[in-house]
Amino acid sequence: MRTPLLDHINEIDDVRRLSEADLPQLANELRTATISAVSKTGGHLGAGLGVVELTVALHYVFSTPEDRLIWDVGHQAYPHKILTGRRDRIESLRQKGGLSGFTKRSESAFDPFGAGHSSTSISAGLGMAVASEMQGIPRNVIAVIGDGAMSAGMAYEAMNNAGISNHRLIVILNDNDMSISQPVGAMSSYLSRLITSQPYHSIRDLMREVASHFPAEIERTARRAKDAARDLMGANSVFSQLGFTHIGPIDGHDMGHLLPVLKNLRDSRSHGPVLVHVVTEKGHGHPFAGPSAEKYHAVPKFDIITGTQQKSGGNLPSYTSVFANSLIAAAEIDPKIVAITAAMPSGTGLDKIKARFPSRVFDVGIAEQHAVTFAAGLACEGMKPFCALYSTFLQRGYDQLVHDVAVQNLPVRFAIDRAGLVGADGATHAGVYDLAYLSCLPNMVIMCPSDEAELVHMVATAAAYDDGPSALRYPRGEGVGCAIPDAGEVLAIGKGRLLREGNDIAILSLGTRLGAAIEAADRLDGDGISATIADARFAKPLDLALIDQLATNHKALLIVEEGSPGGFAAHVMTYLGNAGHLDGGLKARALCLPDVFIDHDSQQGQLAFAGLDCDGIYAAARKVIPKSSAKSAAPKAKETSGGRS
Repeated sequence: MRTPLLDHINEIDDVRRLSEADLPQLANELRTATISAVSKTGGHLGAGLGVVELTVALHYVFSTPEDRLIWDVGHQAYPHKILTGRRDRIESLRQKGGLSGFTKRSESAFDPFGAGHSSTSISAGLGMAVASEMQGIPRNVIAVIGDGAMSAGMAYEAMNNAGISNHRLIVILNDNDMSISQPVGAMSSYLSRLITSQPYHSIRDLMREVASHFPAEIERTARRAKDAARDLMGANSVFSQLGFTHIGPIDGHDMGHLLPVLKNLRDSRSHGPVLVHVVTEKGHGHPFAGPSAEKYHAVPKFDIITGTQQKSGGNLPSYTSVFANSLIAAAEIDPKIVAITAAMPSGTGLDKIKARFPSRVFDVGIAEQHAVTFAAGLACEGMKPFCALYSTFLQRGYDQLVHDVAVQNLPVRFAIDRAGLVGADGATHAGVYDLAYLSCLPNMVIMCPSDEAELVHMVATAAAYDDGPSALRYPRGEGVGCAIPDAGEVLAIGKGRLLREGNDIAILSLGTRLGAAIEAADRLDGDGISATIADARFAKPLDLALIDQLATNHKALLIVEEGSPGGFAAHVMTYLGNAGHLDGGLKARALCLPDVFIDHDSQQGQLAFAGLDCDGIYAAARKVIPKSSAKSAAPKAKETSGGRS
């Protein structure tokens, strides 16, 4: 990989010392370096490749980091990281102790705002612009937001607020999926430069200048030019109606188009917000990304020559696919079942369901608030909506979940994917708070499968449960490899199950930490400590009879969950205290995630850090039950049940 220009970029001023004629080569080398890095680390590829030229142009024209450059979501920030002093660490991307896969304030001064979720950039940028003006600091603030992120209401809330202000804010709309406006070309580029270079006070002034560049006899062409000028000035755009000066569209891969417009905006002393519509191609310059944009959105490690991607695991079915197949089976029986997702049809498995039932699956875009209330409306009219969202994104619809679903006790089913720790995507995408923010809501039923077979049963249970809202949460990645039943059984609401009976210590596990709990119990058995293993199944309602049994018959109780403090274990501990179980010497311990944001690492590494792997559970057990205090040998393990076995 030869990158002679990029090799001499050690700081951002090195970019600005280059001639404009060198910038296309620098962009090509930056694209090559990005592909090379992601081939070794995996990560979000397509978005970054689409903004390589824009990244170079923005850093070349503006005085970053003094000028603030905000990348919405952060998917596209890898080229930005390479240019801003992090090339020597770029192959640590998303690895333990390495660079974040998103922008992160603690990582670099060139990351003025951290991201991971979409549609925050305009709000943050406006805040920075206002703060700079209030402190008398002359500064450009540039927010780069993708067309997909513009589907989120938050982006329009921010634009509405910015549009009525007189604060200087530059928004770059990175249009890489759809053409919102007229096609790019020479005329578009010319008009963009024209608009930004002079203080045109009216569309009439602009059209007069445009028309003067055409022979008088070419009336039709002149009329088209006037129409284009009108559109470009933003008279007909939603952005202009919100108070923005609307520039573009311009070619986001052509330095000759980008640089003049950005320079004019940099040098302008006018006030008020500006939106620049830049058209790019996601995955631009990579031979494998273009024809498969979704596939190359986020990729594992891959062969840089052939594009062949490394398999991330074995051949076991993922929890997502098990959910999808189970919901298809339920939908075959019940025509009232519908499904909603927020711009993640393949990530949630709803693409499979849509292929079978195209009229019963709704993708609402990046609009989780709307998704939840839309589902509530469906439930009002007797449908059975499954709202399939990642745990980390469900956070965005929490007010709607409370106000529009829970308060009205509507039977909306929340299928919560990527629940628990998610590995390389780190703290911004960790699905670790849903148990805490759902279990505090009255009437909510929360199911947590311990394996893929249990997930099948819980999908059937959710489909059958019509007395109020319910949720089933399941993790990222593959199942444990258990036999998957042909059909799900409807579980008794709020009933767990006993898997193994012992004498010394009880382990009450919620969700997929059950396998680690069983491994820990096997190790304890080798130490002469017999353990009872129980699968809670439900975070809410609690199986009080099962908890009473565990607390009464054991010296110690470990409560294990892959969730934040304040969740399942907190509710169990509250019950134990109120029921008097802690008055007689029972040693109860809550094993949940620590009260910190856990940085990117492998999922196993994160679990080990949290003490929720086999080693951590075993160590916690040995602290409360020393070998010397263990009872005589436990009876042979047997499986019983507090609900369905």
